[in-house]
Amino acid sequence: MSKIEIITITKNNLNNYPPRCFLKPDNPGQLQKNAWVSDRLSEGMRIKLLYLENKLVGYIEYIPGTYAWRAVDAKEYLFIHCIWMYPNKNKHKGYGSMLIKEALNDAIDQHLNGVAVVTSEGSFMVGKEVFIHNDFTVVATEQPSYSLLMKQTESTEPPSFMDYKKQLSTYKGLHIIYSHQCPWVSRSIPEMQEIATEKNIPITFHEITTAQQAQQAPSLYATFTFIKDGSILSEHYISTTRFKNILKKQKLL
Repeated sequence: MSKIEIITITKNNLNNYPPRCFLKPDNPGQLQKNAWVSDRLSEGMRIKLLYLENKLVGYIEYIPGTYAWRAVDAKEYLFIHCIWMYPNKNKHKGYGSMLIKEALNDAIDQHLNGVAVVTSEGSFMVGKEVFIHNDFTVVATEQPSYSLLMKQTESTEPPSFMDYKKQLSTYKGLHIIYSHQCPWVSRSIPEMQEIATEKNIPITFHEITTAQQAQQAPSLYATFTFIKDGSILSEHYISTTRFKNILKKQKLL
């Protein structure tokens, strides 16, 4: 039988088990993510790493809903930011369910109402299938492919989406709203800023620095939103090539 071990990240072992997301340990985006995690641990964040035969193959990140970095109202729930399993050969073997069970057990131990998560069929977010498999219920959906799911440990009001469209309408001109919750976003922001400066394109960059700001973000994902005059151009991590292509399509480059 394969050896499976689940490690819980704490401030004491963060340096030994940095929450790597397919970037080199010294990558600036990864370093900013590590610093962001260190600040969040005092807010009750939990990151759990699943090792198979001493190799990291699984990751889950969750936090009390009061401090969720998504545009959701999930107070009294634990909220999952991110979960992944790698490589593909390790998917559909129950490892993801093991990590989800860790979150559910923590919700029970903390006397919370359950666990919530936002999923998407797009890039850089988990799909809903693994949660449906674990008896989560879809409580809200939003275009293009977002679902808000929950599994309750206590009978109470379900979580809900915030009115991100109301926030979106207040942004005139070009804006990029971002946070260091995703290291790939952190990695790309300086490159985008350099391109905007070099090409004299007036883009305002806004860093989200608190969970409260994230919950009032102009997109459900919150961690990255590229906006032009109240319309979303992109709401997930994009490469510099994709960034330039968007600018060209908008006749800005």
